Amino acid sequence: MKKLLAERDAMIEVLRERLKVYEEMDELRPVKLPLHLPELHNQDEEKLTNDEIARFSRQIILPDFRVKSQLKLKKSRVLVVGCGGLGCPSAIYLAGAGVGTIGLVDFDTVDTSNLHRQIMHTTTRVDELKCISLAKSLQELNPNLKYLPIHTALNSDNALDIIKAFDVVLDCTDNVATRYLLNDVCVMTGKPLVSGSALRWEGQLTIYNFQGGPTYRCLYPTPPPPSAVTNCSDGGVLGVIPGVIGVMQALEAIKIITQDTSSLSGKLLLFDGQESRFRTVKLRPRTEDGGKINQLIDYVQFCGSGATDKDEGISILDKSQRLTAAQLNDRMPVGNFLLVDVRLDTEFEIASLPGSKNIPVDVFQSNDETIEKHLAAPNQEVVFICRRGNDSQRACAAFKQFCDRRGLQVDVKDVIGGLHAWAKNVDKSFPVY
Repeated sequence: MKKLLAERDAMIEVLRERLKVYEEMDELRPVKLPLHLPELHNQDEEKLTNDEIARFSRQIILPDFRVKSQLKLKKSRVLVVGCGGLGCPSAIYLAGAGVGTIGLVDFDTVDTSNLHRQIMHTTTRVDELKCISLAKSLQELNPNLKYLPIHTALNSDNALDIIKAFDVVLDCTDNVATRYLLNDVCVMTGKPLVSGSALRWEGQLTIYNFQGGPTYRCLYPTPPPPSAVTNCSDGGVLGVIPGVIGVMQALEAIKIITQDTSSLSGKLLLFDGQESRFRTVKLRPRTEDGGKINQLIDYVQFCGSGATDKDEGISILDKSQRLTAAQLNDRMPVGNFLLVDVRLDTEFEIASLPGSKNIPVDVFQSNDETIEKHLAAPNQEVVFICRRGNDSQRACAAFKQFCDRRGLQVDVKDVIGGLHAWAKNVDKSFPVY
C-alpha cells in the first residue's frame, strides 16, 4: 500500500511539473525593448542542481568537458538571430546543452512553407510569432532555462542594445543587410559571430570576429548587387541542409563558451548535400578596415535591399504595360495573345495557367540570339507572368528592348502580383508556394 501511495505521489508531482511548463508556455510574450538583463552574480549559478546533473550527465562525464564546462554553459547567454531553418536546430541544441539564457530574435510569423525545414514550429502554430513558437518548443525540452523571444527586425537603432547583453551571437538569417549589421555590432562589442547559411543543396559556416580572426567586412568590404543575392524563397532549399548547418552553429557556440576555441575562425566550412561532403577553405586574414567599426549605418541603403526576407515588390514598368489578375482572367482562355510563364521549369511543374508557355526569365536577360531561339518574333500580344510579379516585369522590360532593337511592333505586358494575385483574386484553389 505504501508503495502504491508513493507511486501516486510521484505521478502527481510529474503532472504538476508538466502543468507548470504548459502554464509558462501560455505566458510567453515577446520581451520589451530596450533589453535589460540582470547581472550574473547568483550563487545558484556556481553549482549544478540534481536535475541538471541527471539531465546533462552524458556530456559532463566527458574528460574534456566536465562540470566546469556545464557551469559555463549555465551562466552563458547566446543570441540566435533568425528563428527559421538555421535558428530552429541551433536553438534546440543550445537548450539541450544547457545554455542558461537564449535570446530569440525574429520579426516574422510561422507559415506553412516554413515547416519542411523550420522543424521546431508546428502546423498548429501557423501564423504565430516565430520567436514565441520556438521559445515554446525550447521550453518543452528544458523548462529550467531562460528564453527571451524578441519580436523585432534588427536595425541600427536596436541592435547594439540587444547584442551587448549576450556572450555569443548566431547569425541564422538569409539576407545581406542583417549580416553586415550583425558583423558591425559584434566588432563594436567584441562578440564572436557564428555565421551560417544554406541554399539549395549547399551550406556554409564560419566564425567571425573571434580571437583576431577576420570579420565579415574583411571578406566582403562592399555588398554584392541585390540581383546577385538569392534567398530560400526564390532559390529553394532542401530542408535538411539548414538542419546540418544549424546544428554545427550550436556546436561552435558551445566550444567557444566552454573551451574558448573554434577551429573555424579564419576558415569557411562548405557542405555539399548532394555529395554528403565537407571541405574547409582558408580565409584571408583580418584587415585593418574590416576590424575597425566605429558606428552603425543605414544597412538597407548600403546593401540596396531590405533586411527582411519578406517578398518585396518592384515597379519598373509603366502602368500601361501591366494587367491585373482579374483583367487577365477576363481575357482567358489564351488565344489572341501569348501567355509566357517566366518561372523555372521546376516551378512550372508545380502548377501553371492553361495555355501558358514556360520560358525562364534568364532567357530574356541574355543575348538576342537566345531570346529569338526560345521566342521567335510573335505576331500577337505577349503577356508575362511569374510567381509574384517581379521576374515578369524584368522579362517584359527585356523583351520590349529586344523588340525595339529588332524594329518589331509587339505589345508586351505583365501581370501585377503574378500567380499569387491569381490565387488570391481569381482562383482560390490555385496552389500558392
